[in-house]
Amino acid sequence: MTAAAEALHLAQPALGAQIRQLEEELGVALILRHSRGVTATPAGKLLYERAQRILGEVEQAARDVRALNAQKQEHLRLGVNSSMVIMLGPDILMDAEKRLPDLAISLVEERTPVLLDALAHDQVDITFLYNIDDRPDLVRRALLEEDLLLVTAPDKQPASETVSFAEALRYDLAIGGERGILRHIVETEARRLSLNVNVAYEVHSMLTMKTMVARGTAATILPYSLVSKELRSGSLAARRIDRPALTWTLYVARRRNARSALDDAQVDAHIERLVEAMLERTKPWARRLT
Repeated sequence: MTAAAEALHLAQPALGAQIRQLEEELGVALILRHSRGVTATPAGKLLYERAQRILGEVEQAARDVRALNAQKQEHLRLGVNSSMVIMLGPDILMDAEKRLPDLAISLVEERTPVLLDALAHDQVDITFLYNIDDRPDLVRRALLEEDLLLVTAPDKQPASETVSFAEALRYDLAIGGERGILRHIVETEARRLSLNVNVAYEVHSMLTMKTMVARGTAATILPYSLVSKELRSGSLAARRIDRPALTWTLYVARRRNARSALDDAQVDAHIERLVEAMLERTKPWARRLT
């Protein structure tokens, strides 16, 4: 009691009186007094634990309020895929910094299945996704459609400007895993046409896949946005696939009935600028849908 009174800057009798008053209000003993000092009763221990928790929440609330007052920026968690990062790079953030100074954007770069899961679990606010199905818990909007290309080493490229899908499938292909979107597109179309897909190498690394193709070990099927740098440098070559054409579709999505910055006109305009930039840099291999 003496140590407690000193810590609270109270006289020991005053502290004792306050504890007795609290015990009377609660109708239960909080401490046991004996010759060696005092010991908390089970009720006293419970009250102490709950009080510590409450005081901690009060302190945290005060910190949160002060932090909120200090922040001038609203935070937007934006999910993007590798093709957008390759094509737009830092422009995704630099444009927002210039045009939306009151909005802080954090980028989450992942594959579509991971971004879809992050969106469902409120880990991102808005995300760009390829070839997602309509779902009751999401609001999605199709943005652009991009051609898929047969990508080869320069000395392995077909002589014609385009190749049929059947011809593309005759190559030894290095392609992603069975859950990958591009592989799903290829295999679904092959089944529809009763064609076989020659998956010579299942590769889960884009860098490894491109290296194998550049060495002539295999070919692959990818959109321009994922190989633009290599095509410009000449380390890879590509031909558009037709008869039938293969494409994939870029969507922007958010959770239905969730408060999202996607509803804000300024953020929506930022998304439109990103789409226009993506479209401009993937011409003539992509087309605007909405």
